[in-house]
Amino acid sequence: MPFLHGFRRIVYEYQPLVDAVMCVIGPKEEEESNPTRLESDENVCKSLMELLEKESQSLVFTEGISYSLFKVAELGRVSPAKVLLRYGADVNFEDPVSYYTPLHIAVLRNKPHMVQMLVGHGAKIDKRDRVHESSPLDLASEEADRLSCLCMLLDLGADVNAKDKNGKTALLHALACSDGLTVNNTENIQLLLERGADVHATTHDGENPLSSLIFLVKEALDSSVEDATVVGHFCIRVANLLLDHGADPSCCLNTNDGEEWEPSLTYTSLEHFDLLFPLAVVLLQRGSSFFCSCHSMSCWTGYNLIFTRLKEALHESLNAVNVADLLAKAEVLIEIAQLCSPHFPPFPTHSVLSMQEKESIPEPLLELQKRLGEQEARPLPLRSLCRVHIRHCLQPWPLDKKIKALPLPDRLKDYLMPDHSLTCRPGWDSFKPLSTLH
Repeated sequence: MPFLHGFRRIVYEYQPLVDAVMCVIGPKEEEESNPTRLESDENVCKSLMELLEKESQSLVFTEGISYSLFKVAELGRVSPAKVLLRYGADVNFEDPVSYYTPLHIAVLRNKPHMVQMLVGHGAKIDKRDRVHESSPLDLASEEADRLSCLCMLLDLGADVNAKDKNGKTALLHALACSDGLTVNNTENIQLLLERGADVHATTHDGENPLSSLIFLVKEALDSSVEDATVVGHFCIRVANLLLDHGADPSCCLNTNDGEEWEPSLTYTSLEHFDLLFPLAVVLLQRGSSFFCSCHSMSCWTGYNLIFTRLKEALHESLNAVNVADLLAKAEVLIEIAQLCSPHFPPFPTHSVLSMQEKESIPEPLLELQKRLGEQEARPLPLRSLCRVHIRHCLQPWPLDKKIKALPLPDRLKDYLMPDHSLTCRPGWDSFKPLSTLH
């Protein structure tokens, strides 16, 4: 087994040299906030050079100091690492146990100055380990506290869209490791997108940034009330970032077999609009299509999803206050879609409620359908239609700076500005899990 073989080599062959090197250097991690002090650590470097001169004839000298470089990189000790490199340490040495290189371990321990030094001395910036196929950039993207290393790697030229053996990019690694609770990678995700990460990147199994986000949204539905709100608002922040860079939340997701399709983010938010109301509001305010942008209205429309959810909810034991709240949310979402979506479907000429079930349909739902039908007969004002069209032409988001740059009066600019907030009833800014329905 490679693992045991590598472990034996460390213990029986070059561990004594490694121990001697580390004894000289010391186990203390350096404070990267004060790199000038590290560079002036002449006593340690002098003692280290004396040791290396003495041990230079050892048969395992190169491997010993190369493994020592791995240990020193873990501590962030830049000056001793430079000495080891001058004496022939392999900057791309693979740890016989983990198969990580010094650059990998420097990223894992968030040592950006060590990352900079190693790359400057020839470390392969996009090298992948032989076990998990992770690149240093993948590792940097997976934890919020590695943001400084992520920025450093990108500054040094790491390929932001490089894929591992499964087709996963650093952006997908960042999303896959995020849960919105213990791991909140918003800044990592934002940085990757700003540096050119492909928002449409897809793995061999059909996973993409939006499918990762949909998974988190469903996690919110299955969590506690407190966790649902935290995860939900994390999902809103990430959704805004993905939309800023051209993601289409209303397009169904292709699976790895190429024949089946998974529901889109807009579909998921409208399917449970009463529980995911803040997310549905954000998506519709940003002009998301009110029907499937991939398969058109034959796949789904917001009308059908909302009315299906209303039928399910109103058949439950709800008091008059909850019924009014539910219907009000539905009307608000339809109104937002009508005002903001450039592709808004007409209200169905046939009933969105099954005629065969008409006797069992709650009266409030029939009244809502009647009101929407009457509104359909009154077309939107021309100014509203122009607002939708102009905002659509200015995409992708964010639109604020683009609108301010338009040669228009300030009053018109204010009218075109996105709705960053929605004045709603108390509690409408919260996410709710499925458990609250029981």
